[in-house]
Amino acid sequence: MAITIPGYEDARQAAARLKVTVQHVYNLNSSRADFPAPVYVGRTPLWPVDRLDAWRATHPKRGD
Repeated sequence: MAITIPGYEDARQAAARLKVTVQHVYNLNSSRADFPAPVYVGRTPLWPVDRLDAWRATHPKRGD
């Protein structure tokens, strides 16, 4: 059962939003201090959509 909370996305959804792989989302989360911190529901990390969008705006994808 997938957890859905309005305004939050799981790793798969966050990866699609940022146009990166799911593994890259986890790598960013563990290695970049400025990457938005997830909220955990049980063991599932959920990232706030507004913070993901703000982070992407200040970190454009290479080649964009």
